[in-house]
Amino acid sequence: MNATLAAVALSLVSAAAYAAAAVAQARLAGRTAPDTGTLRLLGRGAWWCAVGLNAGGALLHVAALKYGPLTLVQPLGALTLVAAVPLGARTAGRRVTRTEWRGTLLTLLGLGALLLAAGGSAPHETLTLTEALAVGAGTMVLVTGLSRPGARPGLRHAAASGITSGVASALTQTLTVAVTDHTGPLLSTRVVVVAVLVSAFAMGGLLLAQTAYRGGLGAPLAVVTLANPVAAAAIGLALLGERIQGGPAGLVPALLGAAAAVRGVILLSRAQSQPAPAPAGTPSRVVIRSPGAVRPQQPRRIRAGRL
Repeated sequence: MNATLAAVALSLVSAAAYAAAAVAQARLAGRTAPDTGTLRLLGRGAWWCAVGLNAGGALLHVAALKYGPLTLVQPLGALTLVAAVPLGARTAGRRVTRTEWRGTLLTLLGLGALLLAAGGSAPHETLTLTEALAVGAGTMVLVTGLSRPGARPGLRHAAASGITSGVASALTQTLTVAVTDHTGPLLSTRVVVVAVLVSAFAMGGLLLAQTAYRGGLGAPLAVVTLANPVAAAAIGLALLGERIQGGPAGLVPALLGAAAAVRGVILLSRAQSQPAPAPAGTPSRVVIRSPGAVRPQQPRRIRAGRL
């Protein structure tokens, strides 16, 4: 099988697993008090179900990174949101709305344009130990700033989760290529350090996403979906020698595809953030108050001994 096709196929299955994990995490967040600590989550079966789905998606993602570059594999992560739409609707017992289908179509069209611009050969370049440490330190500083107390913590935690996941993907690609190329020792200092960073960022992204989903699934998942490929692609283009296909001319379909994908993600986010419609046949209570409404008179009390 062609390396690009293998990367796309593995990424699709990985996105489905990540979508199921996101729906499971959102349901768990909806049933968990905001002050619930991490240790209590460890005792929930739903938490470990989400962890298992995320682990399966991560393994498939690692396999995809072996065959395809970051600029190809990471945009396919947006399909996580597309897959989460019908899964979330089915879990909530409702139908997918027209706005959600529009967002799904725009996201798919945008991803198609990005794939045409990003399709390339299997990756060969990897991060050096110095580059990996610099990327890890910069990510920690950025995530610390996004996690500070303030307004809209859900969206900021979602952005931090997407960034850590994207950086973990970039480091995972370095780890995978370094281990499988058989040109150096299996457990070199670089391999060990990168493996520790991947584990830390992967777990950090999972916990940040769990806190972000307390405000709902749509908007936080959309932010995670956008931040993840942006962070990974920035590393791939800046440090791993990856290039857009077609040179400067290839930027036109890439930008158009990115705009369509962003618009689709925004539509999906808005649609999923709206409250679900009431089931058919549910009586509605309408209270109309007019300025001149007369209150009903209370019955007069009759004192004992008087008519």
